[in-house]
Amino acid sequence: MALTIETCVATHIGDRREQQDCVSLFAHPTRPGMLMAVLADGMGGHSGGAMAAEQVVLKAKQSFETYAPGSETPESLLANIVQEAHVVIRLTRFTSEKDPHSTAVVLMLQPGRIDWAHCGDSRLYHFRGDRLLSRSLDHSLVGELQRKGRIDEQGALTHPQRNVLLSCLGSDRDPRVEHGKLSPLVAGDSFLLCSDGLWAYFPDAELARILATMSAREAARELVNSARIRAEGGGDNLSLAIVKLVDAPAKRYDDR
Repeated sequence: MALTIETCVATHIGDRREQQDCVSLFAHPTRPGMLMAVLADGMGGHSGGAMAAEQVVLKAKQSFETYAPGSETPESLLANIVQEAHVVIRLTRFTSEKDPHSTAVVLMLQPGRIDWAHCGDSRLYHFRGDRLLSRSLDHSLVGELQRKGRIDEQGALTHPQRNVLLSCLGSDRDPRVEHGKLSPLVAGDSFLLCSDGLWAYFPDAELARILATMSAREAARELVNSARIRAEGGGDNLSLAIVKLVDAPAKRYDDR
């Protein structure tokens, strides 16, 4: 059966003075059935983080618009987006007094497959129905401690160094880029890209249930509202992008 795509993006400034998250979703200008979602969580003082996050989205859009499947693999496209945004962000350190950094999550859908890449602690979740199939690994100190079994999920949320990243765009080291892919595409698959200002308030099972039982727009509204309530006046910037694959409605024929 044919598939159709439901999408939604959302941001909220939280309880901060400035929005330093940036998220966008756009279709390819000439190739039907292709779209890209990109999310970045910027860091680096007043306006520095916002500038870094915007550079990630801008570079993703520019690279996607010139993507030619016959001459470039999805993995190389996504890796180049992250690397080139990293270089641009580093260059801004020499033209300003800021020290900008950013995370990055980039997802590309084309007929028959989805590819993604990430760096930092913004996440990509892949659900099938109400089951979590995969979740990106946080490039953070607490993420590394979790992988070594030294702290659990709850301990990670309250760890005093939970905001320390081991890899991001704009740092002195080249960014660590990890990839994932899905092929073939199946109705019931859904993808959530989100910053830590959102995922910190939800267990995986709750995210899965919300995305499985609601439309993309309804799920985005529910996630933002719940995160704001649970933040209790101390919430970070938050951003999200949702891509859901659903069965296309059957065509109706008028036999009159």
